[in-house]
Amino acid sequence: MTDVYRLISQTQAEYARTIDNDKLEAWPDFFIDACTYRITSAQSHADGLEGGVVFCASKGMLTDRISALREANIFERHSYRHILGAPCILSENGDRVESETAFIVARIMRTGETAVFATGKYLDTYRVGGGKALIENRLVVCDSNRVDTLLVIPL
Repeated sequence: MTDVYRLISQTQAEYARTIDNDKLEAWPDFFIDACTYRITSAQSHADGLEGGVVFCASKGMLTDRISALREANIFERHSYRHILGAPCILSENGDRVESETAFIVARIMRTGETAVFATGKYLDTYRVGGGKALIENRLVVCDSNRVDTLLVIPL
């Protein structure tokens, strides 16, 4: 197993664990400062549409999103459980690595009701160096065009 593959696999696992364990204040730490995070549908992605359900253009925007989630947004309490596929390394160019990783996210409501919330893939650009892999761009491509109104927690 290459070091790059190991670093990205570890980052993916820690990313999912951070969200699933409600350590959301640490979520922006997986990204470089000049990052993008976008959630879109497979159809919009296939059509080349740039807009998304969620769009953050910097690490600061990610931090603001978590602050809003904690302090301003009103929603029924719930949590996620991520199941990730193995990352597929698509290209390596210097310290930049592009990868694709399939995911399934289950949503667990406070009542205990559990359902598949989202399936899709992460299309990522990582910056790898110093024994770390940080996300420069994460495009979350959801398989379904239908997005639940409770999309407050990051995927």
